[in-house]
Amino acid sequence: MTDIELARIPAGVVTLRDARRGEQREVTLEPYEIGVYPVTEAQLTEVLGIPMRHPRRPAADLSWLRAIHFCNAASEWEGLDQVYLFDGEEVAWDTTADGYRLPTEAEWEFACRAGSTGPHYAPLADAAWTSADGVSSPQDVGGKLPNLHGLFDTLGNVWEWCWDLLDPARYDDYRVFRGGGFADDAWSVRASVRRGGAPRMHHEDVGLRLARGAFDTLEQAQGWSGRADRERAVQDGPLPSGWTPRRR
Repeated sequence: MTDIELARIPAGVVTLRDARRGEQREVTLEPYEIGVYPVTEAQLTEVLGIPMRHPRRPAADLSWLRAIHFCNAASEWEGLDQVYLFDGEEVAWDTTADGYRLPTEAEWEFACRAGSTGPHYAPLADAAWTSADGVSSPQDVGGKLPNLHGLFDTLGNVWEWCWDLLDPARYDDYRVFRGGGFADDAWSVRASVRRGGAPRMHHEDVGLRLARGAFDTLEQAQGWSGRADRERAVQDGPLPSGWTPRRR
């Protein structure tokens, strides 16, 4: 497989915000690794056999489930422990396994910010492919400025899937993606913006970036826990119109 280049991210603290609930929380992170670039079409082709047209462009039009399968397949390719366990389309994370995985939201935002406190780590035109560039598809990775962690394309180009549920009380099993895409205006291409989609959903501007890092605790890692997901899924009182609560 074409090498997956990872950067070592130091321990630190990141503040995550939930606009709907009007909440924010601080997450203390252990060191972990994350991809210097999004996964490319060439890497997707080598691992999953999906035909490619542009080897250096970020792999896109990928569902969350396909991203999860890619993580396991890349781990198997390199002789690492697979991180994800399947029961049909239900996916569990073995947090003690050291293979490739999706970052948590906390890991993603901390890595993207690289010490910056504003919405972008550099002037957006220098850091990200957005609608202002007038492009009609993802662009080759590494074409804009990296952040201080040496990561390219965390903002713009393609959104990137994370492990976390978006809002289980409102959106059932929707998963988070972060970072903005090539067709998005500046207000969407910010380190704090959250979007999401169903596990089988795929769009031309959603891809993935790999992470690595194992933990001693089960169902708990880097700002995520299964228990918190279950608690967030509880909706007391009448169900607001349009909500699809998490199945229990």
